[in-house]
Amino acid sequence: MISLFNYFSLGSAVAGLLSLLGSWMSTYDKPAPKSPAMQVDTTSRPDENRFTKTVLSNDLNEPMELAVAPDGRVFFVERGGKFYMYDPVQKKTRLLHDFPVKAVEKYLNGLLGMTIDPNFKQNHYLYFFYTIQDNGQTKQRIARFVMSNDNTLDLASEKSIIEFPIDLEVSAHTGGSMTWDTHGNLFISTGDNTVPFESNGFAPIDQREGRLTFDAERSAGNPNDLRGKILRIHVEPDGSYTIPNGNLFPKGTAGTRPEIYVMGCRNPYRISVDPVTSILYWGEIGPDSGTDGPQGPRGYDEFNQAKKAGNYGWPYFVGDSKAYYQYDFASKAVGPLFDPNAPVNNSPNNTGAKQLPPTTKAMVWYPYNKSDEFPELGVGGRCAMGGPVYHFNADMKSSTKLPAYYDKALFMYDWMRNWVFAVRLDDQQNYQFMERFMPAQGDFRRPVDMEIGPEGSIYMLEYGSVYGIDNEDARLVRIDFNPGNRAPIAKITAKDSIGLAPLTVAFGSSSYDNDKTDQLRYQWQFEGNKVASTAANPTYTFRKNGVYHALLTVTDPSGKSSTDKLTIKVGNTKPQVAIATPDNSTFFFPAQTPFRYSVAVTDKEDKTIDPKKVNIALTYIPKVAGNDQQIGHQQITASYNLGKSLIAGSDCKACHQIAAKSVGPSFTEVAKKYQSDKTATAKLANKIIIGGGGVWGDHAMSAHPQLSREEATEMVKYVFSLANQPSDNRLPQQGNLTLKDHVGNEAQSRYILTASYADKGSVGTPHPELSLTQQDALVLRPAKVLGIEADELHNISKQGRRLNNIQNQSYFVLKSIDLKGIDQLTYHYSSKDQAATINVHTDSPTGPVISTVNYTATGDWKNFADVSAPVQSITGKHDLYFVVEKPDGKNLLSLDWLLFQNKETAANQTTKSSGK
Repeated sequence: MISLFNYFSLGSAVAGLLSLLGSWMSTYDKPAPKSPAMQVDTTSRPDENRFTKTVLSNDLNEPMELAVAPDGRVFFVERGGKFYMYDPVQKKTRLLHDFPVKAVEKYLNGLLGMTIDPNFKQNHYLYFFYTIQDNGQTKQRIARFVMSNDNTLDLASEKSIIEFPIDLEVSAHTGGSMTWDTHGNLFISTGDNTVPFESNGFAPIDQREGRLTFDAERSAGNPNDLRGKILRIHVEPDGSYTIPNGNLFPKGTAGTRPEIYVMGCRNPYRISVDPVTSILYWGEIGPDSGTDGPQGPRGYDEFNQAKKAGNYGWPYFVGDSKAYYQYDFASKAVGPLFDPNAPVNNSPNNTGAKQLPPTTKAMVWYPYNKSDEFPELGVGGRCAMGGPVYHFNADMKSSTKLPAYYDKALFMYDWMRNWVFAVRLDDQQNYQFMERFMPAQGDFRRPVDMEIGPEGSIYMLEYGSVYGIDNEDARLVRIDFNPGNRAPIAKITAKDSIGLAPLTVAFGSSSYDNDKTDQLRYQWQFEGNKVASTAANPTYTFRKNGVYHALLTVTDPSGKSSTDKLTIKVGNTKPQVAIATPDNSTFFFPAQTPFRYSVAVTDKEDKTIDPKKVNIALTYIPKVAGNDQQIGHQQITASYNLGKSLIAGSDCKACHQIAAKSVGPSFTEVAKKYQSDKTATAKLANKIIIGGGGVWGDHAMSAHPQLSREEATEMVKYVFSLANQPSDNRLPQQGNLTLKDHVGNEAQSRYILTASYADKGSVGTPHPELSLTQQDALVLRPAKVLGIEADELHNISKQGRRLNNIQNQSYFVLKSIDLKGIDQLTYHYSSKDQAATINVHTDSPTGPVISTVNYTATGDWKNFADVSAPVQSITGKHDLYFVVEKPDGKNLLSLDWLLFQNKETAANQTTKSSGK
């Protein structure tokens, strides 16, 4: 939840096929429609399943930037210093060089970017953006190297093109991207190199003495400094550079640097230039405030366009040139707004001209919350990245190039939100609209760079799930488009894939082809490479014990095919694991006597059960919401906790892991730190919403204003539950458990008892590959059930924790309830002026009635009363339907909670508490 980088006859048959292919090509390769308003007809959008994403290189470590050579070689770099090449012929990745860069974890510099020369085919020039130490000073260097014919980097050829010093501070605002225009000019993006964490998410313009790195006026707002800029230079053959005409400040202008093309940038992390128009695009990673405040507007990320040189406002403006106030960090005094038409930099840290060019507003801007102007961008963490502009070439002979539908589209993407959008511009290159690219099956893993290859395919570096660590899902991928026949999708099904020999398996196929008229052919292999069947749904008998891999190959009439695999285990059956208790298996009670349990494990193949392989654990969860019926062990944490689901759907995991540290603390660290703080839930829920920092280090947590207070609270409660996860101390197979963690928080708790067993693997001699595991779980909930915790509602609404707007024949459902030991139900309710009946039915709204209560009016909705009724004890677990009945009755009652209890136990507890 920390914002990033703040841290695709025979003659007649052939003729028909060519005709069909021609019709496909006419659909996807015709020039995109043009009009003054927009350049594309969205009704011709190609099916998403025509795009194929292929992983070229996996398990990278903080990949940064890539470049594709004219011959298809892909060069890319990792922040730690490694420079790689993917060879499309051998389909292998090679490490070419490990730069000795300064990539200190705290400062997050290193090998930040690379590009290839526009004339790479002739001169073999590569350019790298990396951090160096020079006589004790830290600098960013852009250097040129020659790539030798044998795919080695000629280290002796290094030419330092341009260098500039930086301050070692913790924001990681480094920029680091490079690209070229049609005139051979090199663009270089640089970050503002300023600490943002003590400005409350607003403009870091702290001018106090000793606060140099907290003032972006010294860098982004300084026309005499190369940081917080996009530079444009022309590299000469000898490694020197000249200044192209049209940069922001004419050469020789006092108090300025002529290399600057764009100033006023916070962190332009990825830039691109339209290869036809030479217009510059970039994503600007914005500040963190989730709301407007006394210092100015909330934070926005931006997608920017520069048709010419300009000032884009930071740190005085954000988004569509929304102005910050001239804020005094010493006195906390708020001055006038900065003037976007004539901004002035009066900081004592400014070494350049004070009068700045007027600001230019962003092309697209969006906050953490839903954007009024661009609602399709969604909500959540932000990390804008500027991608390439695609130009369709009908003459290019490529079977994978993007279709004409995306002609002249600007691709922009967001690292945190994991989406890619195609932006549409009019004939004057002005913004028109945008649409998601591959929304259903893109499976983007935090895209960090994106380029169009020479064959018209998309190449993408995906950073991986968590910021600041070596992610297993960090990778180089290619996205190809298929304009013609699509390969079928093979999918195997089988009813029984585990059992003893001889094992007869009825196989099925749910294979399909997106080209609906294609007739598919099937080939099955069960033991070895021999084709055993060509039926769609064959049956096969495995006569010997072992692990087999059933292969299904599905082929269409053109010969395109795909394969699916299913593992068959012969020689073993699953063990049986069952948790039993003589006590109630649904509820725990305020005065809980020891909870008695036993775990039975049986296995047909294992003659004896090793107790050491029976894993039994009790987990206490402070809060569970939603469906609390008994569920399988594998589904427990996904189903019983709303907070975990909310975290999984947010940006939290970009910066936090369950147990390991990344740029933010682990969830278990947070849980343990605050487990004895009774006020922590409210405090941290508020912090999730408004953002903040200073507890775990220099990095700040992004604001999440899109979350409700209730949602943020559920997320905190899930995190806190991680401090109570099972330890390595296994429970015995039977015993008594003292349930006491819920005391003082009974209505907010759950206990989960889990048991699992992994068998030895097979009949006779143990076979590890045949080992099977089985689990069982028991979820205990409070005997007092809040109205809001009902599993299903019919003609009832929720308000806060209560059920309201209850009419005649309205009902709510509690699923999988054990009534063992329960003989009374108590309802805490209010009803302004109506009496009615509540009947409890089992397993359906018309099932057998096991309890009936008649309640009376309480006189006012604010007046709550209790009413109790006996309940019939029944064996097993049942779904309970609470049906409210009064002919023609409307707005009958408000239910706060109901209590499952044993009358004798309740009476004893009452007597004890009264001192009798």
